[in-house]
Amino acid sequence: MTQIIKKDGKTIIKTGARIDTMNAGEFEKEISSLLHDGGIDLEMDCSDLTYMASSGLRIIQKTMRTVMQLKGQFKITNVAPEIYKVLTMTGFTKFMRVEQK
Repeated sequence: MTQIIKKDGKTIIKTGARIDTMNAGEFEKEISSLLHDGGIDLEMDCSDLTYMASSGLRIIQKTMRTVMQLKGQFKITNVAPEIYKVLTMTGFTKFMRVEQK
């Protein structure tokens, strides 16, 4: 279950345990609504995330592109080693800020 936290002008998206084909659509809708509401300083807190399918990677990439177009900031924090490895292998760590646990 995703939580949205607004704090000090920043929007924190706290992911649930999984981002997969079953919940990716809902996850994407939640993020899209934040971008339309002007939430261009985004942090994705992945402290509970244990599994991410390719659909999750697609959502992250799309979010990053949108935030860049809006001249905002986006980072992913509290990433487990297994998820970090996937983000590294797919090149995500080269073009976005990713912080491990």
